[in-house]
Amino acid sequence: MPTLSVFGAQWGDEGKGKIIDGLARDADVVVRCQGGANAGHTVVVGEERFVLHHLPSGILHPEKLNLIGNGVAVDPLILFEELDGLAARGIEVTPNTLRVSAAAHVIFEHHRRVDGLAERWRGSGRIGTTGRGIGPCYADKAARTGLRVGDLVDPARLEERLAAALAEKNALLEKVYGEAPVSAAEVLDRYAPVAQRLGPFAADTGAEVRRAYKDGKSILFEGAQGAMLDLDHGTYPFVTSSNTGIAAIGSGAGFPPNRLERVLGIAKAYCTRVGEGPFPSEDGGAQGDLLRKRGNEYGATTGRPRRCGWLDLVALRYALELNGATGWVMTNLDVLTGFPKVPVCTGYAYAASEGRDPGLFPGHLADLGAVRPIVEERPGWTEDLTAVRRFEDLPPAARDYVSWIEDQVGTPVELLSVGPDRDQVIPR
Repeated sequence: MPTLSVFGAQWGDEGKGKIIDGLARDADVVVRCQGGANAGHTVVVGEERFVLHHLPSGILHPEKLNLIGNGVAVDPLILFEELDGLAARGIEVTPNTLRVSAAAHVIFEHHRRVDGLAERWRGSGRIGTTGRGIGPCYADKAARTGLRVGDLVDPARLEERLAAALAEKNALLEKVYGEAPVSAAEVLDRYAPVAQRLGPFAADTGAEVRRAYKDGKSILFEGAQGAMLDLDHGTYPFVTSSNTGIAAIGSGAGFPPNRLERVLGIAKAYCTRVGEGPFPSEDGGAQGDLLRKRGNEYGATTGRPRRCGWLDLVALRYALELNGATGWVMTNLDVLTGFPKVPVCTGYAYAASEGRDPGLFPGHLADLGAVRPIVEERPGWTEDLTAVRRFEDLPPAARDYVSWIEDQVGTPVELLSVGPDRDQVIPR
């Protein structure tokens, strides 16, 4: 490595879990630095399928150290559901293999309730939140009213800080939303056992990752969601509540960004998105439905059907450039087998095109919502790709598709994924 950052280069759901799981074999430390339990990384090991929400994807390698950084919004109830689920399948996670930042903010019941109520009140302006409380938790972090893991595992401090937080949140629930307040006593009863259990896992993860770097260990940073859902650089307001690219590593993992040496983006050979917001290359017809069926495009966390469309080179190029990608991984190439022609969005056409570069991603949501995709069709192929392990053995049309896209975005493809299993990967 010794330092490698992996980020989603589309709207999330790019297949990061499998790729990170594979890359973790060569890492000593795997670090998650942002997002919450609204993320779902799927890893297939043999006949078993694992869906990880909070846990870094290196957790399936028992000899690795996995860190949940301070930039993650931690729901301890879901975290231990996930840990107990792994234990039931023979994977024991201990404080020797998992550490959670004491500075990470905690998601409580009032966050989930406010999340769902706010989305309902938005009406037609809803943003498609999962309702898991991530946005309100990050809002409290910015307002400096949130509780962190260090507060949770300290009983006296938890009671004091929770009372202050609920004074505000219950006023909101009762006076604005007309809902029943949250009982502090019930929250304390529910969270006290979890807090006691979480205590041994709490640590200064920033110090640990910096020490690992000084000791010459290889470090893998993983992100949740995708670059187009970045709070600052994505399709705002239809975004997540954190920075999803390598910018999150400095703030969310406590690691200096100038020490990053290799940066890999991950993107599907086509494109999907969950929730509301503009999606220029979306295919709302029969071919989009076929993509969803062949790619099993349903959310790992919510089960929601994903919106499907074709590869958007404008958005992909933007995501790779924004994050300084040294290379990228193309996933789900096998899903395109059987399409006689494979459409690709190569640019954006505007109603008023004067002075507008069709190859540049617009910085304003209203502009993106008004574009018409400029589409080029590439030759398709009919051969099954799932057993291919060398680039030279791919059908000529599939090789040409990869090489042409690589030239278009100007960043090399380092790996290709041709199936869900760990070994269904083609090195470039």
